[in-house]
Amino acid sequence: MASRRFAGYQFFNLTVPSQHVIHVEINRPQKLNAFYGPMWFELKDIFAKLSVDSEIRCIILSGAGDRAFTAGLDVEDAAKPDNTISASGFADPSRKATVLRRHIVELQEAISTVARCEKPVVALMHGYAYGLGIDLSSACDIRFCTADTKFCVKEVDIGLAADVGTLSRLPKVVGGVTSWVKEVCLSARPFSAQEAQHNNFVSRVVAGGKAELMQEGLDFANYLASKSPVAVQGTKNILDAAWGRTVEDNLNYTAVWNQAMLQSTDVQRAILSGLQKKSPTFEKL
Repeated sequence: MASRRFAGYQFFNLTVPSQHVIHVEINRPQKLNAFYGPMWFELKDIFAKLSVDSEIRCIILSGAGDRAFTAGLDVEDAAKPDNTISASGFADPSRKATVLRRHIVELQEAISTVARCEKPVVALMHGYAYGLGIDLSSACDIRFCTADTKFCVKEVDIGLAADVGTLSRLPKVVGGVTSWVKEVCLSARPFSAQEAQHNNFVSRVVAGGKAELMQEGLDFANYLASKSPVAVQGTKNILDAAWGRTVEDNLNYTAVWNQAMLQSTDVQRAILSGLQKKSPTFEKL
């Protein structure tokens, strides 16, 4: 179901398939959902707004069309003379480096906005998930894919180190800078859905095609949305905070977080619903 609240984006379709769930669809299928200029700014704006939208409790992210989640960066656009990467005419290398750094940080921020979103984000991947597809899905909380999804950390093949998130987030997602992480990042070789699941990059490989993937993703999102938003969003926050902390530090962070959040009515509602064997309802957050 489309919503006028989420209209006005050129490269993303936003729909509300069920209560408290929003579907963000990358919408450039004629280019395999490859990203260029305006798409980065739309992505950042969308997730910044959804993060604080009290009506939303779970986000599913997919790519339009049958061929790709996203094929990554639009290399044709990046090769244009007026693109920041290809631009010339600077007085010296330091000045070009300054402009390039600002550009890279700007793109990093768009992906980081997805990672910082207060609501859980479920990536539903099919077809090609190349380059930026890894950056973007690594910033999501949960990843499902179809059995025929093709993954690739592609950047080495276009002459650069991945610079908007993969090399920072992929190791954390799969459990460390493993031999497998270095293999796929250094070689830019494609890998399968089954290999992605074996190495903990995706949690589900869905039998069937994109339709089955979307249905399973929506079912899971509905299940998450039925839970206490205080509990779900708090759990996401504490898990994310644990990445850069010792156990002791994160235990203290958790205690400080819950000294406030345990005062919500959600705790009583959840306990009573269990005793009464009824489905609880929770207020907006």
